[in-house]
Amino acid sequence: MSSEARWRDDIASLVFPVAGHGAICAVHRGAFRTLLGTEPTPEACLGYFRRFEAAFRTAADAKIARRDILPGTSLHLTSRDIARKLLEEPQIANGE
Repeated sequence: MSSEARWRDDIASLVFPVAGHGAICAVHRGAFRTLLGTEPTPEACLGYFRRFEAAFRTAADAKIARRDILPGTSLHLTSRDIARKLLEEPQIANGE
């Protein structure tokens, strides 16, 4: 699935399709700056997405449900949206 993710220079964001929603989810460079703790490159953002892809996708699904976002409507995730799901991941909970 991560091959569907790509970097868009025009909006300085990583974008990926949301399965079953018919829309694109964007994560701005600023969110990655917070998550990575450094000024991110597009390659670093894509690598981080690949490493924690399940958390990104779960965060998108949760935001869609929480905000009742209509199918086909694009959305964006903040660092807080993603961090919330990362904390639920078993490897994070186990201190890895």
